[in-house]
Amino acid sequence: MTPSRRPRPQALPTLAVHAGEDSHDSGTPVVTPLVQSASYVQTVGTAEGLTYPRYGNAPNAELVQRRLAALDKAEAALVLSSGMAATACALLALLRPGDHLLACKWIYGGTMQLLTQEFTSLGIQVTLADPLETRAWRKRLRKETRAIFVESPVNPTCRVLDLRPISQIAQEEGVALVVDSTFASPVNFRPLEHGADVVVHSATKYLNGHHDMVGGVVLGTAPYVEEVRQKMMLWGGSPDPFACWLLERGLKTLDVRVTRQNENAMRIAHWCAERKEVRTVHYPGLPSHPDHEIARSQMSGFGGMLALELTGGGRAADRFIRKLRLIRHAPSLGGVDSLVSEPRHNSHTHLTSDERARLGIPDGFLRLSVGIEDADDLIADIEQALH
Repeated sequence: MTPSRRPRPQALPTLAVHAGEDSHDSGTPVVTPLVQSASYVQTVGTAEGLTYPRYGNAPNAELVQRRLAALDKAEAALVLSSGMAATACALLALLRPGDHLLACKWIYGGTMQLLTQEFTSLGIQVTLADPLETRAWRKRLRKETRAIFVESPVNPTCRVLDLRPISQIAQEEGVALVVDSTFASPVNFRPLEHGADVVVHSATKYLNGHHDMVGGVVLGTAPYVEEVRQKMMLWGGSPDPFACWLLERGLKTLDVRVTRQNENAMRIAHWCAERKEVRTVHYPGLPSHPDHEIARSQMSGFGGMLALELTGGGRAADRFIRKLRLIRHAPSLGGVDSLVSEPRHNSHTHLTSDERARLGIPDGFLRLSVGIEDADDLIADIEQALH
C-alpha cells in the first residue's frame, strides 16, 4: 500500500483567498454573500447559538475572523469597529485598576493618548520605555505589571523592534506581550511566531487595503479572544456586517498588494536616498536604517511604509505636498492608492514641535504610504514635487 501523505500546509497567498470557508458544496457562491441583518431568529428555550452582530458572531464576521486567524497563525481572531477599539479592548481584557502596563514610547499618537490619558483615568498605571536605553524593559517592570505593549514597525518613524529579548522577559515574568503589527501585515511579519501573545491590527490599513472601511483585529488564544469579545460587547466596539464583508474581500488580494508595495517602497527609498532635498529616508529595507538587520532577520518583507525628512523643514514639506499630482495628501495608510501625510498636522498635532522632534518626528517629516501604482510614475511625481 502507498502510505498516505499529509497535505502540505497552505501558503499565505492561498489562505488569504480561501481560509475560513465552510463548504464547497454545489451551489455555494464563490463570493461570500453580504448578510446585512441586525437580528437573527433565536432557538426557543435556550441562550445557546444566539447570533447578534454586537456579539461579533454574525455570518460575515465569523468567516473573516477564521481567515484572519489562519493568516496570523492564531487560535482565534476578533474583528472590531476600528484599530483603536481593537487596541483598547485587547488591553482592557488584560488589565484592571491597579495593574501596570509597560509600553514602548515609540507608538502611534492615538495609542499614546489612549494609554496616558484614558487608561490612567481608569486607575491603570502606565510606564513608557525608551527601547534605546540599556535594560529599558527589565528596569521598568513592577510586581503589578500585567502586559507589555509595543508597535513594530513603528508609526510613523518606521523603527523596527527586536521582539526576541522583549518576549523572553515577558515569558520569564509571566506578563502578556501585545504587538501592534499594522504596518507589517501578516505578509511581512507574524508576531506570534516571535514570542508575542497578542497581535493587534488596524484592519483599515493593509488588511482591507482599499480605503473603504474602518476596522480592527485582535488575535490570540481562544480563551483570551473570548475575553476581548466580552469587552467589545459592553463597550460597543463591534463592526457592522458590511465592514466585515469589505475586509474579507480585501484579504483576498493581501499578498499580491503587499508584495507590490514592498517592491515599490524599496525602489522609492533608494531613489530618495540620493536626493539632496531629502535629509533622511526612514525605511528598514535600506542598509543605512538603524534597525535594518533586525528587520532582515524577522520580517519577510520591509513593507510599503517609509518616511522622508525634507531638508527645508516644515515649509519644504508644505510646498512638496501642494505640488504632488499623483500621491494624495490624506490620513490612513496601507491601501492601493499612495498617500502622504504630515504627522505634525494629524496624529501628533497635540504635541509641540520640540516634543515631536524628541520622538524622531521633526518639522519636515512626511509619512509616505506606497500603493500599487507603477513605481516609475510615483518617483516622477516625487521628483517634480521636490523641484
